[in-house]
Amino acid sequence: MLVHRQPLVIAVAQPPIIAYDVVANAAEHAEAVRAAHARVVVFPELSLTGYELDAPAITEDDPRLAPIVKACAETGATALVGAPVQGEAGREHIAMLAVDGNGARVAYRKVHVHESEERFSPGDGPAVLDVDGWRLGLAICRDTRFAEHDAATAALGMDVYVASVLDHARDAHVPAERAQRVIADRGVWVATASFAGSTGGGFDQAAGGSAVWAPDGGVLAQAGPEAGKIVRATLRDLGGAPAPATSTAAPAGQITAATEDQSTGRT
Repeated sequence: MLVHRQPLVIAVAQPPIIAYDVVANAAEHAEAVRAAHARVVVFPELSLTGYELDAPAITEDDPRLAPIVKACAETGATALVGAPVQGEAGREHIAMLAVDGNGARVAYRKVHVHESEERFSPGDGPAVLDVDGWRLGLAICRDTRFAEHDAATAALGMDVYVASVLDHARDAHVPAERAQRVIADRGVWVATASFAGSTGGGFDQAAGGSAVWAPDGGVLAQAGPEAGKIVRATLRDLGGAPAPATSTAAPAGQITAATEDQSTGRT
C-alpha cells in the first residue's frame, strides 16, 4: 500500500550575524525559528559564529544553544545551523548542527573544505537527515560545486538537497546555477540558505538570496539580498500540486547569512 507523507514546510533563513558572538547569534536563530512557521529551518554556513575561521569550536551541549533548543521545542521545528565543531583525534570541522527540542547534534561535516580553511579537516562523507519521512541530503557551501557530492548523497536516498552556503554578492548567481544542476541530475527539491550582510574572510557583502526550488526547476520561494529575511515553501509528494510558496520577513535586526567568493576560489 502506498503511504503518502505529510507535506513538509521548509524555510531558509539569512539572519544578521555578529562576528564571534554566539550568544547574540543564537538569539537571532531562535527568533528566526519562531518567525519561520516551518518544520525545518535552514541557516547559512557558520551561521553561529560568522565566517570567522579562528572562532572557537562549539560543542553539542554548549549552553549558548539553549535559546534555539527552546524555540524548536515551542514550534516543533528542526533547525540546521552552521558551526565549527570538534572532531576525533584533535580534528575540527565546519559542520551543520541539527537542533530540535531535545538538544543539538552534529548532523554533517563539510567534505570539500577549501585550502583557505586549512584549520578544518574534511568530513567523512555524505549524510542524510530524516524528518517525518522526508530525507534531507546535507551540504555546506563548496560541497555544492561537486557533482560527486550530490551523487553520493542521492545514493543514500534523498528527497531534498539542503545547502548552507556563503557567496559574495558578485557571485550571487552561483547558488541558483548549482541548484539547477542538482535538480537536472537528481530530480529533487533544493533548499539553500545563503549568508547575507557581511562577515569575515573577505565577504564584505554577502549574496543572500536564500531560496527553495522544485524538482521541475521552478523557484518556490526566494529572499532578497538583505539580511533578516526568511522564506518558506511547502513540499508535497510528487503527483500532488505544489503549495503556493510564502515569504516572511524576519523581525528587524534578526537574521544574517553566509556567502562564497570566487575571488577567494571558494566556489
